[in-house]
This record gives sequence, C-alpha cells and structure tokens, in this order.
Amino acid sequence: MKSEAECRTGKSLTRQQLEKRLEGIVPPDRAAEREAWKRWDSVAKPLRSLGVLEEAIASAAGIFGTWQVDFGKKAVVILCADNGIVEEGISQTGKEVTAVVTSNFTRGDSCVCLMAESAGAQVFPVDIGVEKELCSLGEKYPLIHKNVRRGTRNFLKEPALTEEETVQALEIGIDLVKDLKNQGYGLIATGEMGIGNTTTSSAVVSAALKLDPYLVTGRGAGLDSPGLLRKISVIRQGILLHQPDPEDGIDILSKVGGLDLAGMAGIFLGGALYRVPIVMDGFISGAAALMAQRICPACAGYILASHISSEPAGHLLLEALHKKAAISAGLCLGEGTGAAALMPLLDMALRIYREMSTFKEIQIEDYKPLK
Repeated sequence: MKSEAECRTGKSLTRQQLEKRLEGIVPPDRAAEREAWKRWDSVAKPLRSLGVLEEAIASAAGIFGTWQVDFGKKAVVILCADNGIVEEGISQTGKEVTAVVTSNFTRGDSCVCLMAESAGAQVFPVDIGVEKELCSLGEKYPLIHKNVRRGTRNFLKEPALTEEETVQALEIGIDLVKDLKNQGYGLIATGEMGIGNTTTSSAVVSAALKLDPYLVTGRGAGLDSPGLLRKISVIRQGILLHQPDPEDGIDILSKVGGLDLAGMAGIFLGGALYRVPIVMDGFISGAAALMAQRICPACAGYILASHISSEPAGHLLLEALHKKAAISAGLCLGEGTGAAALMPLLDMALRIYREMSTFKEIQIEDYKPLK
C-alpha cells in the first residue's frame, strides 16, 4: 500500500517537500490549556494533587484546542524494522527474532498487545523495514505493509539509510496519524520492534546531545559486559565515521538511525500536524521524539511522556524534551508497553476532570494556590 504522498506525487517526498508540509505545525492552543487549568482548579480536591496527570490533560486541551477533552478511540502503533548494525555483534539475538515478534503482534501474542487490550486500545503493527520473511500472520491485528527496505545498512560501513529512505519513513509515520485520526483515534501510543534498535537509539541520542556513547548506552535486551563495551565502541566508531549534524534530525537518522526510529519520529510529527496527542514510550521512542523535535521543534508540545526508562539515557531524553513522565517503575521492555500503561491513568484522570464535583457545587470555598 502506498503512502498518501506516493499516491499524490508518484514518488516519495523530498526533504524540501517534507519541510514544506510541516510548515502547517503550530504550537498548541495556550488559551485552551488555561481553560483546562481553570477546570482542574475548580474540582473539589487539593490543587494539582494529580500531578503529571493533570498536566497531561491540560496539554491535551491545548492540542485539541478545547478544554473539553475527549480522546475518542485509543491506538498503539508498533513500528517494526531490522538494523544492519546487528552484523557487528551488538545484540544477543539475530534478525529472525524481529520477524517472529512482528508476526506475534498480529495474533495479539505479545506483552504490549495484552496491555493495550486491558487499556481499551487497538494495536496497529507496521512492517516498515523487517528483513526476514513474515510467516504465520494473524488476523486479530492485521499487519500494515509499509516496508521501505528490508533492514537498514550497517552504519559501521556506510550510512544506515539514504536521505530519501529516511524521508519516506517519516512521511509513513505522518500519514499513519492522519489515517488514524480520520478513523476516530484521538490518542496514539508509540511502540517498536527491531533487534539492534537500542544501538541505533543510543547512536542518535549520542549524536544529537553531543555525549559520548558510554553515557547513553545500556545493555538493551541483556548484553553481558564485553557485549556492552563492544556496543559502545561500535556506536563511537559509527558517529566518528559519519559525523552527523547534531541539529539535523534527518541527517542523524540517515547516518546512524533506523526505519523504526524514523517512522516513530514521523508519528510525533504527524501528531503535531494533525493535532493528536502522541504518547512517548521509553528510551527508543524517546530517541525518535528527539529526532522529531530536531526536525520541527514545535512538535514537542504534542508529546505526552509515559515513563522514565531504566536505560541510561532515560532521564537525559526527558530533560532534552522538557517532559515529565507519569510512571517510574523501572520499565525497559519496549514495544510501547510503557505508553500503553499510561492510557488507563489518563482515563482515570479524565473522568475526575469531567465528572468530579466543583468547590462551588458542594459549597466549599475554593482552595487557593500557595504563595
């Protein structure tokens, strides 16, 4: 299935065409946010006592342009892709695992699928760059076929992607948001699957934040100490070889990133373009959000952070994006599990926001902010 842009132009957008498309992104509606805070402060409870959850609902008001927040249907979108850097022995498992788990998503047989079902969310697995053949696909969550190429190149030898491939993956993410919004989805969580993607994520974060890979690289799915040192060395060599521009998200993604990261970055950009709140998962999703922010700084206002990843760069990414996470539970599973976990909390907060009596209704004097 072709993306909207391919159907419209016959080919993928160029960087310049993408940048032109993103000119439609504007900051969230601050007046609607202020009205949401007035509503929160009128609710008969201690002021700001739901913390980050209140902030998330107020942010959603700014995104939707009204204090009357309604998320509609909820979606978890999982971008699946392989990474050529796996050839360098930076992962415990091989690329065949990406294909197996991607197939499992379609049958609902994964952690994120079970969590999404509990949260009342629909799962949308997307093949944006899986290398191996996908077998035994299920019907519960049909696979969306958007394969740009069968895995990236090994960035220790050459750039992971061409600029055209990166832009194509970005536009796929943007168009996924547009399609989901048209289907009534008003809250989208980001997920991913791809062996080697903690390596690409550490590489893009290291490049963007100008930090040594040692400071932003963890064990991923369970590397031993020699494996971790190898992973750090590979990232350091790749960045030294390609010299990505720290301020250019497309350049970073092309040189040391991955298709799942680029697709997720597109989802964050699409959220800003089509005014849909996008829930950031953990480290990998956060790396993609950082790339989206590098491409279009205004998109950060459309991102809701779910949890503090236990990966070394978890806190650093939240700080770079100026985000507060609602959940601190030592999560590092990926797939979008942390983002799915936030959804029931948002539902609970939204019910209080909408239905709880006000101070006026119960004839109690409003609480006043401390000075």
